[in-house]
Amino acid sequence: MSDTNVISAGAHGADASSRYYVTEHHPEQGTLLGFWLYLMSDCLIFACLFATYAVLGRNYAGGPSGAEIFDLPLVAVNTAFLLLSSITYGFAMLAAQRKAVGSVQLWLAITGVLGACFLGLELYEFQHLIHEGFGPWRSGFLTAFFSLVGTHGLHVTFGIVWLVTLMVQVGKHGVNAANYRRLSCLSMFWHFLDVIWIGVFTYVYLMGTLP
Repeated sequence: MSDTNVISAGAHGADASSRYYVTEHHPEQGTLLGFWLYLMSDCLIFACLFATYAVLGRNYAGGPSGAEIFDLPLVAVNTAFLLLSSITYGFAMLAAQRKAVGSVQLWLAITGVLGACFLGLELYEFQHLIHEGFGPWRSGFLTAFFSLVGTHGLHVTFGIVWLVTLMVQVGKHGVNAANYRRLSCLSMFWHFLDVIWIGVFTYVYLMGTLP
């Protein structure tokens, strides 16, 4: 092949590559679909933890039962913190639709504070139980309890880290298409954690106090 043909072919290849160049490599619906798939996989994790608690929830090994160690008023306050955080995140999404950056950051900050309060009370509960000698090693019931509630707490922790990161991103770049998509994904994640906690509160705490 002559040099002229090589140059011609190279130019043709350059034209072809530019013709098929795509600036947006992942559409919004693809991102949301992928995140829904992630949430479904997370549902399986919590389903396994709930199933484990269902099997081990009455295996006290001579130790305390839920009715003896659960502080329902404390857990009710903790539940209120998390449910309120879901409402405040909804206000953040309404502000994001208006592209009101200041309001978005304010409601995200309030959501983060409520989430941190939830984690603080949960850590206090864990510390109190361990101090009383009721750690996860005491019985199958306590192992399943710490595993389920602790895994949910880890998810809330990651959610707060994600929330703070988004506050920085919104402050730097505003409520653009990418940040709105990220806010929508975190919204699904945060509401998902609320739904899981309602299951924990009902099945673990309320039913656990029954004789």
